[in-house]
Amino acid sequence: MQPSPPAGRTTAAPRAAQRSGAPLDGRRAAAGSRELLADRAYAELRDQIVTLRIAPGAPINEDLLGEQLEMGRTPVREAIKRLALENLVTVFPRRGTFASEINITDLAHISDVRMQLEGHAASRAAERLSEAQRAELDELLVDLGHSQGSDDVEALMALDARVHRFIYRCADNPYLEETLARYFNLSLRIWHLVLDRLPHLFARVHEHDDVLHAIAAGDSERARAVLEEHIATFEREIRTVL
Repeated sequence: MQPSPPAGRTTAAPRAAQRSGAPLDGRRAAAGSRELLADRAYAELRDQIVTLRIAPGAPINEDLLGEQLEMGRTPVREAIKRLALENLVTVFPRRGTFASEINITDLAHISDVRMQLEGHAASRAAERLSEAQRAELDELLVDLGHSQGSDDVEALMALDARVHRFIYRCADNPYLEETLARYFNLSLRIWHLVLDRLPHLFARVHEHDDVLHAIAAGDSERARAVLEEHIATFEREIRTVL
């Protein structure tokens, strides 16, 4: 007697595929390809929004974006759904999709969350750093060194984002990573509003040298303290120019 499939699972899809002659591997490959395209559309649209290349309140043309990325509507729409959940885009029925407006009063709330969670993420990263991640950390330290004296604001902010997102991944907690990525993206939009007025941007970005060395050394408390102070200082400096 054949055992019944576990509750909540069904064998209907495989049988239908077998009847139609469609290879399951092919279907899985197609689904995986769509997911990769949606991820690429998400990353590109996210970066355009957080760096204000798409201005707050500006409409988002799905067809044009699809043409630019050389992909169809489906992955673009999947990306927009994801960005809407992260409050980076707003979808108005029958009106269209727009980059969300920026509310400066959100800065304190965002920073409050990030101070608590990013410090924790840095601490976990110091405890859980893998050998593969250690190689990536070394590469980040090299790039930080190469940026010494740079006045390329966009490049510095891109490097800052790489470090933060690296730390989130190293914490090895997908829920923590997803939450922090969302709040970090919201922070980036506010930072880009005032980048040309920030007095010590270079120094703030290079504080990451300290936190990366603490993570590499497995010093969880030092990593936590450095990153918490980094976020607090950045917020104070942004407030002085708002």
